[in-house]
Amino acid sequence: MRTLGIPDIVGPVMVGPSSSHTAGALRIAAMTRALLDRPPADVTFTLYGSFSRTYRGHGTDRALVAGLLGFAADDLRIRDSFQLAQEAGLSFRFEVDPRTKVRHPNTVDLRVTDVDGDVLEVRGESIGGGAARLVRVDGFEVDLTGEFSALIVYQCDRPGTLGFLATTLGRHDINIGSVLLFRNHRGGDAFNVLEVDNPVPQEVLDEIQADSRVSRVRLMPAADLAEHGVEGPGSDDVAPVLAPAEAEARFRKVDYEDGTALLAYAEAEGVTLGQAFLAREELRLAMQGSRGDAGRPYLRRALDVMRESVRLPLARTPQTMGGLIGGEARQVDGMLTGGSGKDLDTYTCAAAYAMAVLETNASMGRIVAAPTAGSAGVVPGVLFALQEERALSDEELVDALATAAAVGYVVTRNATVAGAEGGCQAEMGTASAMAAAAAVQLEGGSPRQALTAAAIALTNMLGLVCDPVGGLVEEPCQKRNASAAANALVSARMALAGVASTAPFDETVDAMRRVGAALPMELRETALGGIATCASCVARCSK
Repeated sequence: MRTLGIPDIVGPVMVGPSSSHTAGALRIAAMTRALLDRPPADVTFTLYGSFSRTYRGHGTDRALVAGLLGFAADDLRIRDSFQLAQEAGLSFRFEVDPRTKVRHPNTVDLRVTDVDGDVLEVRGESIGGGAARLVRVDGFEVDLTGEFSALIVYQCDRPGTLGFLATTLGRHDINIGSVLLFRNHRGGDAFNVLEVDNPVPQEVLDEIQADSRVSRVRLMPAADLAEHGVEGPGSDDVAPVLAPAEAEARFRKVDYEDGTALLAYAEAEGVTLGQAFLAREELRLAMQGSRGDAGRPYLRRALDVMRESVRLPLARTPQTMGGLIGGEARQVDGMLTGGSGKDLDTYTCAAAYAMAVLETNASMGRIVAAPTAGSAGVVPGVLFALQEERALSDEELVDALATAAAVGYVVTRNATVAGAEGGCQAEMGTASAMAAAAAVQLEGGSPRQALTAAAIALTNMLGLVCDPVGGLVEEPCQKRNASAAANALVSARMALAGVASTAPFDETVDAMRRVGAALPMELRETALGGIATCASCVARCSK
């Protein structure tokens, strides 16, 4: 199982409009580029499932090209990737295949030719929240997430080859985490995938390549910690935390399997859910060799991006990709009374702020997926509305954002946050649950009350379908963000009043998982059902 961290839940920091269809797609292409020895010259993208139906409206096409150009997920140049690819000499084309059945609805094949004429074929899946994995490389099945560096060795199936690889890596103090070996037949072509814990220097690659049994070596380095805005190994201005081995031993005790385990730790230690999750994050990063408390700096950065994504549409109406929304956040914000003695309506304020984030997202601006881009407005809407109501500090918001991350982590680990897998209940419901738990903390509630509020919020949104009009993350997404923010505040105040949830949090998460699996394909981000098929909505998109 991939080791989830805070940036996987409150993140990535990205350019909209969709975490799974934009940031996740970019991640697939970026991992593919990392496997190339030379810059790409030509690529064919074949899109399956949900990707094949909504790729233009979600910016999947621009993101895939941007990933091959080496752009990060929050690079505003993604909007112009087609032109920039042309200038860089990268030719590209898109083919759609909505009929072939694939394991995951967000699937793409890439056939890339580099400037030397070498060809690489890759299949990738975007698994939600901006995360992705490669599941096929040159016809061989793999499972690469970028969490660890991966050494891919093409070889002859001869005795002693695997031993040679292990000995060579060991001699250079490179620890092997896992090994997958494939072969087409005995004595034929073979394919090794070794995930390693350490960087692999070029001299090691050259040594392996020089062996007569090895025909080719590819290396996909681990995702850089810097892409999440945290310090990597060797930072001089922070103290070391723990050695990776010691951190791994301690990590097992805080790698919470579910909400019950998370709450038990928080209550036993007398800390918030967020503090419990930050303890886990510190050890997770220490296992990768990082130093210092990197969790809180990342959350501060995320909070800054969230604030900017709220501010911009309230100052000036942006031009969104589909033109279905724009200006609504200013309309709702205008209902709030200004001047001295301001009568702040927290619910209206939260709704306006949540809607503003969706306008930023839909115009390919920079946002924080929390947990997805389509639901990115809910958490900041609630946090900033409560900050104004209660004159809270940014550090209090950072603590609450950690609590939101803890709740989102449990859902992501045990169900899904991807609309293509679980419907809008997975995206909007999870975001509302995260915001509800954060609101309880900001209003002085206990960890148990925070988890109760999360359960209530998720229950209230159970069964919500994902039906983006025209395949765009605009309608009804913007209004649902506003409603989910209000739902979070209502759920928080019920929990603070002592109202019990219908079912415990973990059971509610499992119910959401089962409901999502039961939803037909038409109601899971394909734009083939629900409100997306209303005649007036279809007419708007055909203009």
